[in-house]
Amino acid sequence: MNAYYLNIIVATSISIILALSLNLVTGYTGQLSLGHAAFMSIGAFTAGIFMVNGGLHFLPALLLGALMAGFFGLLIGMPTLRLRGDYLAIATLGFGEIIRVVFLDLEITGGTMGLRGIPRLPQEIILLVMIGGVLVCLISMYRLTSSRVGRALIAIREDEIAAEAMGVNTTRYKVVAFAVSALFAGLAGGLYAIFYRYINPASFGFLRSIEILCMVVLGGMGNHLGAVVGASALTIIPEMLRAASEYRQIFYGILLVVMMIVRPQGLISGQTSRQFFKRNTRILQEKQNAVSVTEDEK
Repeated sequence: MNAYYLNIIVATSISIILALSLNLVTGYTGQLSLGHAAFMSIGAFTAGIFMVNGGLHFLPALLLGALMAGFFGLLIGMPTLRLRGDYLAIATLGFGEIIRVVFLDLEITGGTMGLRGIPRLPQEIILLVMIGGVLVCLISMYRLTSSRVGRALIAIREDEIAAEAMGVNTTRYKVVAFAVSALFAGLAGGLYAIFYRYINPASFGFLRSIEILCMVVLGGMGNHLGAVVGASALTIIPEMLRAASEYRQIFYGILLVVMMIVRPQGLISGQTSRQFFKRNTRILQEKQNAVSVTEDEK
């Protein structure tokens, strides 16, 4: 395969995983996180260090990177997710900057020079791993949001006080969503490391987190397909505008502004939360009625 097209496929795959993972926190749970790139960097450096210094195979290294990012998501989520609104956004922003500065100062990460020497993988293996990573993330997110946990997350997004009054442990569910989101962001970071074979903390700054958030907002929050489309669009369109490099960022900004004015709900808008709740409440009521009839017959 042509190296240019492989690079676009890889960049798009990584962006899709990042958008899907952030969509779980921002789109489904309604929590604004501005430090998502930090979890990506944790996964990237963990996988890279184990492959370079430990001689580990890339698959266990990817798994360790994802688990490490998930652990930090759990660790950071427990105190910060008690916050709401702007306070949570500031807390996650601060966490992202702290992680970046720590990686810049650590010797094992290469400091300002970054981590080099990650083993090269064949193109065919890279392509399979990228496609597999996207499928695993997409299926996992779909199964999670379609479950009882997903309904609890949407209830928190719609009205956290009402959800808590109905018996939903809001803090626990938000922490779970944050940890799962961080885990898949770490997986995306590991995939970034094995393809580019060079990691620099500067690649995971605040603007990277904003870019991921733009993908989610552009595609449509609370919608898996929207996250996929938004990530693909904001990865491929800048490449199409590379010929006009002087004006590429201007076109890019104008596109986002126009989209937010013309279609603020995103490129793809799924069913509304109210429709979602009505459908699932009706199904639950029908099941309860069926159980009641069966017990009466007995």
